[in-house]
Amino acid sequence: MTGKALQAIRDAEYVLGNDSYLTPLSPLIEGKTVIRSSMGKEVERAREAVTLARDHVVAMVSGGDPGVYGMASIVLEVAERSGSAARIEVIPGVTAATAAASRLGSPLSGDFAVVSLSDLLTPMEVIEKRLEHAFAMGIPVVLYNPRSRGRPYNFARAMEIAASHRDPSTPLGLVKNAYRDGEEIIITTLGQVATIEDQVDMHSAVIVGGTESRIWMEGSHARGIITPRGYHRKYLY
Repeated sequence: MTGKALQAIRDAEYVLGNDSYLTPLSPLIEGKTVIRSSMGKEVERAREAVTLARDHVVAMVSGGDPGVYGMASIVLEVAERSGSAARIEVIPGVTAATAAASRLGSPLSGDFAVVSLSDLLTPMEVIEKRLEHAFAMGIPVVLYNPRSRGRPYNFARAMEIAASHRDPSTPLGLVKNAYRDGEEIIITTLGQVATIEDQVDMHSAVIVGGTESRIWMEGSHARGIITPRGYHRKYLY
């Protein structure tokens, strides 16, 4: 979380969010009116926040960055359609792509793409088309919502598409629970992804390296993933 996000929560009279996001904030939200809801209730949550914002200071809590697969869009849409005059500020956070990348070294040094494998709001055929284009560009690709019990095959399909565009030696990083309890970091290759597939879940971000990405090895230990930004083409170092 950013310092500004912490201050916004401190200043709020009402705090709304998914229970899994609110629980870690317990010390910050004591004494406030807290409205908890579950996954799948995003529209109702947004409506309540916009209504309350007419007369109160409201904080809508979202995971990562609220503008990246978060609550910002639905709150703004609800406010737009209702004609709300309430002041709305979107406060940035640290999205899973950059959080996971920092744990893996520097796999996202230049251009990269982010694709969610969740087909709850986007049809799988659209996701597959986006994956084809993303991997064809040769840039690193970050996969959000990679694998759940209800749709375990989306990740396998994404890896098939990746393999049709990338060499088996392409670096692949898995970060679970980045900067949270139970954090796990795995560095492997696209060709070996089947050996870690069972460890991929909804708390994971998977980064598939680009055509220039490499694993920094120290003996038999992988220290991280590096995607050169291009300095080697211009400078001697």
